[in-house]
Amino acid sequence: MDHKRRAFVRVAAGALAVSGLLKAGSAGAASWNKPGFESKAFGDAVKNLGAANMIESKDIAITAPDIAENGAVVPIAVTSRIPNTESISVVAEKNPFPLAATFDVSNGAEPYASVRIKMGQTSNVRAIVKADGKFYTAAKEVKVTVGGCG
Repeated sequence: MDHKRRAFVRVAAGALAVSGLLKAGSAGAASWNKPGFESKAFGDAVKNLGAANMIESKDIAITAPDIAENGAVVPIAVTSRIPNTESISVVAEKNPFPLAATFDVSNGAEPYASVRIKMGQTSNVRAIVKADGKFYTAAKEVKVTVGGCG
């Protein structure tokens, strides 16, 4: 059944391309912050985001478990109530590669992002929000346990 679905998507994309509604290459991936995602230290990841002078903000809400029983799948959601939010990044401070995700927020889009990240140990999960050229941040500690014993 999966082959039928893929064939349908190819045919539909081809039809859209022929009709001019979809331009070739327009569905490609956006550019990404390679140095940021390859950074092995929290400070380097923040520097590569361009967020050297972050301002603590209570207008950023992080939804994450207090205790993660399975560090392989930790659900994180971030909501920004800061006007003109441009991007939301999720950083796990003690991860081997701290920058876990970056989401660009288009004009008029709801400044909300949800992701599942892998965490090897208890750490602060930090949301970094870019709005009007400034960087704001909030953090929440997530305790990672083995087998749910804290």
